[in-house]
Amino acid sequence: MSVVSIVGARPQFIKAFAVSRKLRTNHEEILVHTGQHYDEELSDVFFEELGIPEPDYNLGIGSDTHGQQTAAMIKEIESVIKLEDPDIILIYGDTNSTLAGAITASKIDSLVAHVEAGLRSYNREMPEEINRILTDHASDILFPPSESSANTLKEEGISENVHVVGDVMYDSILWARDISSEQSEILSRLNLEGKEYILSTIHRAANTDNPDRLNSIINALLDSPSTVVLPIHPRTENKLRSYDMWEKAKSGIEIIDPVGYLDFVRLIDESECVATDSGGVQKEAFYLDTPCITMRDETEWIETVESGWNVLVGADKERIQEELRTRHQPQEKPNPYGDGTAAIKIVDTLVSSINE
Repeated sequence: MSVVSIVGARPQFIKAFAVSRKLRTNHEEILVHTGQHYDEELSDVFFEELGIPEPDYNLGIGSDTHGQQTAAMIKEIESVIKLEDPDIILIYGDTNSTLAGAITASKIDSLVAHVEAGLRSYNREMPEEINRILTDHASDILFPPSESSANTLKEEGISENVHVVGDVMYDSILWARDISSEQSEILSRLNLEGKEYILSTIHRAANTDNPDRLNSIINALLDSPSTVVLPIHPRTENKLRSYDMWEKAKSGIEIIDPVGYLDFVRLIDESECVATDSGGVQKEAFYLDTPCITMRDETEWIETVESGWNVLVGADKERIQEELRTRHQPQEKPNPYGDGTAAIKIVDTLVSSINE
């Protein structure tokens, strides 16, 4: 079996790592990196740390408007698929790289499989939400991470070739947790004590591109009773500077450069709690038994909220402050996203699909 795997952003590198390890044991994988995350600290370091093979194709698309970026990806991906003629095209998540892969495959009649299908935030102002919906409806094989996401697909009329396999990020983080506890020196480098700081990430356009929301979030973090560590996303730094918030943020928040995956896992694992607007980080916190405060008005990972391990606070300063002061760790935690064996289930299903 030959598979073209398409990645382009940090969360996809982590998911592809888990599947590639299983896939390459007995099959051929052609790895395509669109270049959506082109910063070395957001891209190359993940390939290095996770041991992901060098991409067979690096399209180097880079940043642009959503339409221009997606169109450029479609053109380049089409050339790769026509040249390689794979059995299956494998795509992950909800980025422009994901949608570009799905559109390209559907136009040239190639089988496309979507890992992380069926997720919905029900906020169509999010570019990721449109990407999810269009990708699911263009895919031939769908891998929802939970029964809830499979039910969402069914409600939208998608019931064939749907396989609940769990979340591949769970596979990856089980490996990374053990490795990072042995190898990461991030706590000593930052002079941090475990369980005595809060880890935050801010990158979503709904927050960074709205000065009022970003200002509210920064003010809430500045009022935290514990040290806040913020690995800064390039977009967030640019916006803070353009809104004249950079010096204020630096005055009371420990702003650091982006870190590698192993260091980041270590920071999550040892933090009191996480305050984020990232979908992936919500799950990573959940898997590492770290309470999460999500600075969004909705989430596609509803099970984390229903279990009490995650709370939605939007960009409301008072709500963020309250949760930072009163956060608690529930006594129990469900297991809605599988058992850490999603990758092997995906590979087995792909093999069965092309042999039918």
